[in-house]
Amino acid sequence: MICMERDLQLDNVGRRYGLRGPWVLRGIHLTLAPGTLTRIEGPNGTGKSTLLRVLARLDAPSEGRVKGRPTTAYVPERFPSALPFTALGYLTHLGTIHGLSRPSAQRAAGEVLERFGAAPYARTPMAQLSKGSSQKVAVAQALLADPELLVLDEAWTGLDADARAELERAVAERTAAGGAVVFVDHDPNRLAGVPDATYAVHEGGLHRRTTRTVPTGPRVTVVVQGPSGGRLPVEAARIAGGGVEETEPGVYRVAVPASHSDVLLRTLLTARPSWHVVRVGEEPTRGEGR
Repeated sequence: MICMERDLQLDNVGRRYGLRGPWVLRGIHLTLAPGTLTRIEGPNGTGKSTLLRVLARLDAPSEGRVKGRPTTAYVPERFPSALPFTALGYLTHLGTIHGLSRPSAQRAAGEVLERFGAAPYARTPMAQLSKGSSQKVAVAQALLADPELLVLDEAWTGLDADARAELERAVAERTAAGGAVVFVDHDPNRLAGVPDATYAVHEGGLHRRTTRTVPTGPRVTVVVQGPSGGRLPVEAARIAGGGVEETEPGVYRVAVPASHSDVLLRTLLTARPSWHVVRVGEEPTRGEGR
């Protein structure tokens, strides 16, 4: 299990470009705790990407402090694909940097490319990849690092439907394992209802939303019974967020977005001792009758 040992904190952080440039961000206070998902919102040009780059330690703050040093992976909206590697070669190279032997790195690279439907062009030069294919490699390189903190800046842009769903599952896996994820996405329904916190960047400041986004996509309800009336595993509770109801001692009704259902079931069935799945069913989407 990958778990952040402690929070990552921005303490009165400001960022501007140049000694006399205008402040893009100022007075930012933000805490990312282990096992949490955080959404950042705001119109284009407000500083969302700058904030994510500071969190990923790609940009240093002009003032204030960043506390905590989790291992971090970053996925930008546009990945620099003009690299002198094939997709497989690039990921294998990164794997060796992360300490894997070359055979292990190549095997891990092939697996993550397969996961996102990129295996058919594993040996295609990066410079020849389409925007969507290049973005799959960008996501793959971030997950290959097995990061404690995953930073996603419009990472779903250009991905096909299957890859978008797979990235949502990967987000659920990261937080269930005790890592933290922070993301920006132009789709207001992306992971709707799942984030632990949502913040808006406005006029250089960061403001927490007081309302939780209502889920609009398909959701799955899982009814499970624990061994000898046990409590729901921490990892499963993280995946479900607030969608947990104990209907009787040791029996839980857990509602999650459909993209998170596989991760939830795997977590429950591989727990020791494992949990008994009583029933799995789809919930109607918002606006449908029951």
